[in-house]
Amino acid sequence: MPPEQYQPPMTWGGRTWRLIVMVLISAATFATRASYLWEEARWWFIIDLALAVVSYTVIWWRRRHPVAVTTFTNIVTIVSSSSIGPAVLAMVSLSTRRRWSEIVPQAVLSVGAGMVAVRFFATPTEQDDPALVQFAVTVIATGAMIAWGLYIGSRRELLASWQARALSSEAEQQAKVMQARSAERARIAREMHDILAHRISAMSMSAGALAYRSDLTREQVRDTAQTIQETSHLALTELREVLGVLREGPGDARPENPQTALDLMSLIDEARALGMRIEARCDIEIDALSPAISRTLYRCVQEALTNARRHSPSAPVALHIRGGPDHGVDLLVENALPLSAGSYSPTPGFGLVGLAERVELHGGRQSATVSEDKRFLLHVWLPWQS
Repeated sequence: MPPEQYQPPMTWGGRTWRLIVMVLISAATFATRASYLWEEARWWFIIDLALAVVSYTVIWWRRRHPVAVTTFTNIVTIVSSSSIGPAVLAMVSLSTRRRWSEIVPQAVLSVGAGMVAVRFFATPTEQDDPALVQFAVTVIATGAMIAWGLYIGSRRELLASWQARALSSEAEQQAKVMQARSAERARIAREMHDILAHRISAMSMSAGALAYRSDLTREQVRDTAQTIQETSHLALTELREVLGVLREGPGDARPENPQTALDLMSLIDEARALGMRIEARCDIEIDALSPAISRTLYRCVQEALTNARRHSPSAPVALHIRGGPDHGVDLLVENALPLSAGSYSPTPGFGLVGLAERVELHGGRQSATVSEDKRFLLHVWLPWQS
């Protein structure tokens, strides 16, 4: 990963603490020779501080021009001890890039500049130390700066890779959710398309009877016209539902018949036959609902029982359907969650996502929650359309 991708943005807080650290390092090194320079070489004292001001200025471009800034600060430290703070920060910042083609030359330059400064630009008291000791101290200090920079760079790249992986996983999850919604919308569109075609064909047959049969009585004509009116009303109602639902491809699935109350009870009986313990209660007349709401209710019960069978096959399921024309239809399905994942627990799918899409398209609401006592509750509300 290129360094530019994992370097965090600079904040005013980060700039402040870095400035404080640089000032402390510069003050600690300059304090050892400040009095000597002031008394013996005041011109050097002024040059030292002037170069420090320049170093503190150019250090803010260390990320844009890391090699140039590090080279400048290393050279300046030969004659300016108060510039050591910016030089340390520049070396550490350069090392976070973890490019040895940049680090090795700057490490050699740093050690060389330090030895030149000690041998030719040091105060009399500083020249008393043996050359080997001075060289060892310079090498150790340079190595510590590089090691610290490498550690910071490695940590930044690791955090950046984790973040990129999390973003990628989130994007993939979002794509799967959108795919599940799209599939459910296509499924609804196919169902509505086939039902609407049936309604229109029925109207066509009734209208054809009026056009070609001249032996119909007035009462028969009235009954046929009423049938056409009722069928067209149903067709228009279902057409409003299918508008806005995209169909991925005509004829890509076999038509599905509408589900009735008998199918709903058969679904519950089938689940019981598979070993599920279901306590079902229905307080409404399913036949009084519109075909679209009845189908949606069937799909909701089907998905709820499927989830319970997959994730908690041994737990009892409580299913309650209630409501009325003034309130709408409420579906409540409750089951206990498993104590552990177990070998039977499959990878979570997107059935509830598609179910929510179907419910929302019919003007309803869905919520799936887990209570404090580890019970899963699915609540679906659908408008009453008779």
